[in-house]
Amino acid sequence: MNQLKQNKHWKTKLYEIIYEADTRAGKWFDIILILVILASIIIVMLESVNSIDANYHNFLNIAEWIITILFSLEYIARIICIQKPTKYIFSFYGIIDFLSTIPKYISIFFIGTHALVALRALRLLRIFRILKLARYLGASNKLISALKASKIKIAVFLFSILVLTIILGTVMYIIEGSENGFTSIPYSMYWAIVTLTTVGYGDISPHTPIGQLIASMVMILGYGIIAVPTGIVTSEMTKQDKIHTNTQTCPNCLNDKHLDNAIYCNHCGEKLNHD
Repeated sequence: MNQLKQNKHWKTKLYEIIYEADTRAGKWFDIILILVILASIIIVMLESVNSIDANYHNFLNIAEWIITILFSLEYIARIICIQKPTKYIFSFYGIIDFLSTIPKYISIFFIGTHALVALRALRLLRIFRILKLARYLGASNKLISALKASKIKIAVFLFSILVLTIILGTVMYIIEGSENGFTSIPYSMYWAIVTLTTVGYGDISPHTPIGQLIASMVMILGYGIIAVPTGIVTSEMTKQDKIHTNTQTCPNCLNDKHLDNAIYCNHCGEKLNHD
């Protein structure tokens, strides 16, 4: 019985360190993890520079193996300390952790795949765990809720822009013609998109007075169009209700969206860790 309690105790402690972002140990774990990820990415980048790789290949390779082993141990620890390992293995972060760890092992059997180690840049998404402090969590949740609430308006706006680019592309194709670079309607639509977004690559431009007049109007219109999505989202953000900033992660289902002062998970009913 005592042995069982001890096993449960160290698994709980390990869980709090790895999965919880609001404990001191958890914050330090996440910070160290991010630093190691950054170090790994820098190593991969340095290895791609021939002059550096020629002089420090062995050192960089050993460092990369050390980091890979550390990530492997972390991946195993994440599986061990939760009640339902498959919840983590097939979760968004679980898949990213696997994809960022396996390339180094694959490079042993398949030459030329070592560059896939750069996939571990995806693990930088875990930086959001460090930012799961109340002030950051509230702001990010509010933005996400506003984006979800305004998705229909934004979709209608994007559809309108698509129709507008088709019209503009067709008009410019007729006015300018292939002799001025507008060789097809799709290519003319490309010009319309580049002009509307005020990017202006300059690889294609109107030469006739009428075409240049239309282009000027499209450029001015582009400034107004850019502001529309911002206004839609901002309007929704002003309507948002109170955002809950509870950072507890359920040890059973890994759900991390709970009400303030919640004791039990609102998804599976499991008791949350509050130690």
